[in-house]
Amino acid sequence: MNIGPYQLDNQLVLAPMAGVTDRPFRMLCKEHGAGMTVSEMIAANPQLRNTRKSRLRSDHNGETGIRSVQIAGAEPEMMAQAARYNVSQGAQVIDINMGCPAKKVCNKAAGSALMKEPELVEQILSAVVNAVDVPVTLKIRTGWDGDHKNGIEIAKIAQSCGIVSLAIHGRTRACGYKGAAEYDTIRAIKASIAIPVIANGDITSPEKARYVLDYTGADAIMIGRAAQGRPWIFREILHFLETGQRLSEPEVDEIEDIMLRHISHLHSFYGKGQGTRIARKHVSWYLKEQPNSQDFRNQFVRIEDSEQQLLAAKQFFQQQKLKQAKVA
Repeated sequence: MNIGPYQLDNQLVLAPMAGVTDRPFRMLCKEHGAGMTVSEMIAANPQLRNTRKSRLRSDHNGETGIRSVQIAGAEPEMMAQAARYNVSQGAQVIDINMGCPAKKVCNKAAGSALMKEPELVEQILSAVVNAVDVPVTLKIRTGWDGDHKNGIEIAKIAQSCGIVSLAIHGRTRACGYKGAAEYDTIRAIKASIAIPVIANGDITSPEKARYVLDYTGADAIMIGRAAQGRPWIFREILHFLETGQRLSEPEVDEIEDIMLRHISHLHSFYGKGQGTRIARKHVSWYLKEQPNSQDFRNQFVRIEDSEQQLLAAKQFFQQQKLKQAKVA
């Protein structure tokens, strides 16, 4: 699949997730098979541009592959300015957020709230496409609610405005992340437009990835929450798509190495204080599938010191390996 002049390494894309897909996580997912990653959402408002949070969200130093930056806002000219600014900072692709269901975004008439206003959608997309010389992509939902699934209408507007690819989450804004994603609307959208389509929502296993690609006819799939604590899901899916065979789960030694490197990268990227706080949620995700980990997870979230975090994580995995050895 191509996005403008750029060819993806494969059909697997890491979804942009606020508070999750920072540079350390993007690099980790790329290492484990993601064909493309997308930055956390960056507000178009220039008053927020120079905050530490925004600077970190747009930091791509050392990253390989296509640099795609997602922007969010509801004013065409402000979105155009944000696109130009991010391109000047090294963005190779601009992605427009019209899929986020968060109330703090939708209450400002941005994110998926924009799907209520097709005319404004057209104005924003045209403004951004005409403002930059790099490819512009769009992420949407199937509609606002079950009675207003206007994904096909928005997709056709996007194509006519020059959007080069479209990612679709298989839920409406009203669904949030509840219930099951549906793929009929994604399939219908794919059949109605010529630009590449990326299917998103509840793709949690290699088998589900194969099904969604086949059922929708999508050109690629986007993985979000299923990658939290499991960045290796990309290589598992890629292997299954190529061979039809399941890849073995990573051994505990590899999970330990991945998690410790991730924690260390968070400490260095954010600084030890903030990095220690951010590492807590990632470690909780990593340990969800580790047996007898609840007590340690409760303990870990109370650790304030970065070195103590790493030491505690190492000790936990040592105990895990001892338990495995006894069972064997």
